[in-house]
Amino acid sequence: MGFLRIRTTVDERPGRLASLAAALAAKGGNILGLSVQTDADGTVDEFVADIPAGADAVREALEEAGGRRVQVVTATAHELTDEPTRVLLLASRLRTAPWRLPELLAELLRADDARWVYGSEMSDLPDPTLLTVPVAPRRSIRLRRAELPFTLTEAARAAAFVRLAQPPADQPGTDRDVTLADGAEVQIRPLTPLYREAVRDLHDRCSPEARRFRYFTSMPVLPPKVFDRLCDRARGHSVVAGHDGQVVALANLMFTPDPGIAEIAFLVEDRWQGRGLGTALARLLVHEARDLGFAEVRATLLSDNVRMRRLLVSLGATLSYTEDPGVVEARLAVGVMATASPS
Repeated sequence: MGFLRIRTTVDERPGRLASLAAALAAKGGNILGLSVQTDADGTVDEFVADIPAGADAVREALEEAGGRRVQVVTATAHELTDEPTRVLLLASRLRTAPWRLPELLAELLRADDARWVYGSEMSDLPDPTLLTVPVAPRRSIRLRRAELPFTLTEAARAAAFVRLAQPPADQPGTDRDVTLADGAEVQIRPLTPLYREAVRDLHDRCSPEARRFRYFTSMPVLPPKVFDRLCDRARGHSVVAGHDGQVVALANLMFTPDPGIAEIAFLVEDRWQGRGLGTALARLLVHEARDLGFAEVRATLLSDNVRMRRLLVSLGATLSYTEDPGVVEARLAVGVMATASPS
């Protein structure tokens, strides 16, 4: 028959594993890999074996040896790699490309497919061939594996793997000082309620056109509810750029109902436009989205916002028109941000 992946649930009793191994040996099997996993109603023993017997014969032999819910599927020589080494290599790939989390999680658990789910879709289903792995309060990844149900051990492995793609809990955040091409220094800090008056003053100083490009209307004042929403770290990550005691720019990374996708937007005071501040903020937010496990950032902008269109294209974004001829959408995969000079 060749290589087989064999999984069976057993009662936790002394000698049970030896009985299963003897049953495989009686069928001419050579055990090349063994994994013992915890599940809800017993222990799951999983073997990778080179065995001449057919799947039905193997199943019958293990059931006679005390196995329950025996499942036998075809395996390949590729699956004989050392498991800790395989997991470490996947972890290394994840650290360099966290936006590939669904793909790598599927590879970790040898799932048939993996996709982002959001909101009501995140609830667990009574189907052992589906596994929902939380990534954030409003985002999860759902994996499907038709032939082998997921075990509690695999669920724990998936949760641990996902944590590798997330920033440390004590991450200092986005505090940083940036020197622009003309030598001006700005301080970038996370948006908090402490900046309420400073952001109001920023809106006062911005021209109606600058506000129109940001909000699609010349909004003179940012409504308190909108400001509070931008400060909510469960909804997104926003930052302010300060210089000489004033907030001169506001940048927002907002989580969207589309799993794996975040939206970015900027308001830069007129006298600070064209000096590279917008580019610095855009790069910071894209890196932030990457570290949070997002795969793509998008921006919706007015078609006559030429400066922002050029900035996003310089970073590698693609532009497309929407149903509104006056509005375009920019899409940027977080893994392909180009190197660009300040604009």
